[in-house]
Amino acid sequence: MLSIALTKGRLEKQSVAMFEECGYGIEQLKDKGRQLVFQDSIKDQRYFLVKAADCVTYVEHGVADVGFVGKDTLMEADGRYYELLDLGIGKCGFIVAGLPGKSPFEKLGHVKIGSKYPHVARDFFKKRNMDVEVIKIEGSVELAPILGLCDGIVDIMETGTTLRENGLVVYERICDISARVIVNRASFKLKQKEIMALLNDLTKVRDRHAETNGSK
Repeated sequence: MLSIALTKGRLEKQSVAMFEECGYGIEQLKDKGRQLVFQDSIKDQRYFLVKAADCVTYVEHGVADVGFVGKDTLMEADGRYYELLDLGIGKCGFIVAGLPGKSPFEKLGHVKIGSKYPHVARDFFKKRNMDVEVIKIEGSVELAPILGLCDGIVDIMETGTTLRENGLVVYERICDISARVIVNRASFKLKQKEIMALLNDLTKVRDRHAETNGSK
């Protein structure tokens, strides 16, 4: 049996839609209530729902053979797993944002950057040869420059609506990100046939969507 960890929230809905298009038996996932573990009614696999960072942990420790998680989570923390497929869903991007007319790139002296992703932020500014102080923020990172905690933020952006509603502007797009399939190293050796069959099914769905959207 394959155990598959799914990230809760927006990725969860898109992942379930892909499984349904694969023809898998995911009725329980679609009508889940408060349940967190689900058995596929067709395939010999089970699914469970976790937070993004925990998805990586479950895969690393072999509790999950496979995990669906955003590239943002993978970039923030190094892990021991194989990253085998870009699912083409959950698309967004890492950006640097701040108040209008107050670009952190143009400030002289000490620069403070707020982010839920301190590793990503430090790495980006290091490559720009900028020595910045990175402040880790767990909640609404948009609030930090408004209240003067920092000069700018590094965050993920999908549509930009939240930034605009809070009066912030984008100063640079760092990179594009999307959901990825990660696999436990030992599981890939022991269950390679089953994992490759899953990856092949998902790849077909992803490529079909790309053709429909005119991106191939």
